[in-house]
Order: sequence, then structure tokens, then C-alpha cells
Amino acid sequence: MIYPIVAYGDPVLKTEADDLPKDFPNLKELVDDMYTTMYHAHGVGLAAPQIGKAIRLFVIDSEPMMDDKDEGKGVKKAFINAEILEESGDEWGFEEGCLSIPGVRETVYRPERIVIRYFDEEWNEHTDTYDGMTARVIQHEYDHIEGILFTDHLNGLKKRLIKNKLTKISKGEVDADYKMKFPAADKRR
Repeated sequence: MIYPIVAYGDPVLKTEADDLPKDFPNLKELVDDMYTTMYHAHGVGLAAPQIGKAIRLFVIDSEPMMDDKDEGKGVKKAFINAEILEESGDEWGFEEGCLSIPGVRETVYRPERIVIRYFDEEWNEHTDTYDGMTARVIQHEYDHIEGILFTDHLNGLKKRLIKNKLTKISKGEVDADYKMKFPAADKRR
């Protein structure tokens, strides 16, 4: 199943998500549907709040973000009830975008390395260290389950410069090549 992507302005994107219980119904199906939705929208990560579910679940596939020297080193994984334990290294800037905010890209600075504890869809617990582009993709998706958008990392001037674009997105005035769910009048595309 392909879910519509929730657009900027929907309160679920600014809500801190709830932990999933171990008996969460149809978890594997939901994870599969999230991958299908993510790939359909040409994304490298998708968090449950972006499909209207305020739960601590996100999926990533960082392979498309790898450059030639890192080809084959991407990570495809589901993260359940994740908690970033540590962020370290120099902060570096990269132009980020978001499926919930189509057509807007801005430079965001993030630490180069993270340590994260999470469960996979089999409920196996992991504590892993990621760096570089994979760490960035995870940090972006982790922000979603914390109710934070990449635009929240921008300074006041940058936020003012994109305010009109964000308002138009929330009203459904945006061109996206995937289905979206808009908060204003609940329009669907």
C-alpha cells in the first residue's frame, strides 16, 4: 500500500511520537508499506508521522545518497522506538529536503557521527554507530519522531525567506509527483 505523504502544516509533524508496544498490529506490513511509499516518492527516509501515524518508527535506505567512493555502503533499515544516545564529530552542512515539504531545500548542519539504540521489525535490540550521510539520514528521520522538521534547524532569516513556500504547501499549492495529504481542507493529490 502506498500512503499519501502528510504535508507541512499538519499537527502530526510537530508532535512527539509515542513508543510502539511489542504487540503493535501488522508491524511488518506497515514497515513494508513505508518502504513502498518512500521509494514511490523517491525518498531515502520516511518516518511514521509523515504518513499520519504519531509512532516512533522510521525507515531509511541511504544507498542513493552515497557517492562513488562509498557506493555499496548505504544502510536499509527500520528503526523502532529509536533513541539517539550520542552525537559527535564536527557539524557539517548539507542541503536537505523532505517529502513533507516538496520543493524546499536548505543547508542543515548536523554532527557527523551518532550512536543510536533501536529495535528492528523482529524486535531485536541494536545499539549501532553511524557516520556521514547515513548518520544524516537517520538524524533527519529521528527528528520527525521528535516532532522536529529540518526547517526548524534554520536561522530566522532563512525561515522568513521560505515562509510563503511553506504556507503554500500547507494549502496544497505545490507540485509533487506523489500523493499528499494537506491540512488545509484535507485535499488529496
